[in-house]
Amino acid sequence: MAKKAPDSVLPKIYAVRRQKVVLDADLAKLYGVPTKRLNEAARRNAGRFPEDFCFYLTDEEVEHLRSQIAASSIGQSGGAVLRSQIATLKTDGRGKHRKYLPRVFTEHGALMAANVLRSERAVQMSLYLIRAFVALREQLVSNLSTLRRLSEIDKKLLEHDVVLREVLERLQPLLDPPAAPKKPLIGFQPGNR
Repeated sequence: MAKKAPDSVLPKIYAVRRQKVVLDADLAKLYGVPTKRLNEAARRNAGRFPEDFCFYLTDEEVEHLRSQIAASSIGQSGGAVLRSQIATLKTDGRGKHRKYLPRVFTEHGALMAANVLRSERAVQMSLYLIRAFVALREQLVSNLSTLRRLSEIDKKLLEHDVVLREVLERLQPLLDPPAAPKKPLIGFQPGNR
């Protein structure tokens, strides 16, 4: 069995366009190559990376990811690096900041990137990444079955509520004390004989 990667290398898996994806910078870090080299390899082998394997984020998606990362990384040490990758996008000039929108890779795109890079670390990490996607999928399926079960229980509780309400309405007259019988008034009163 392959060794597990250290937690500092674990990529974040995001939901974009109803797909689970990994940022190019995270994937490059995982594979031990610069982000620029990963994107060059994907560009050179464009036929191996159709739209459902990898794609560029739009400005709106970058803003959405930026807000997700800012919200999820409060109090976490690893969030600062990822936040800086997204927060400093499209700055002009040369240096450490990215000028282009990030590319994201789906599960199959990440595996294809490992095949294109052809390094031993890329192969090992691609296996690890595929296992992470499989674990995520299994967790979603287990959550889905739990939600189905909760829905069934909710339906039964609603049915039971209706039945209990009906039983309570029928028992209510028995539970209320009977009204005391009227005692005749003593003495001469109109209506008494």
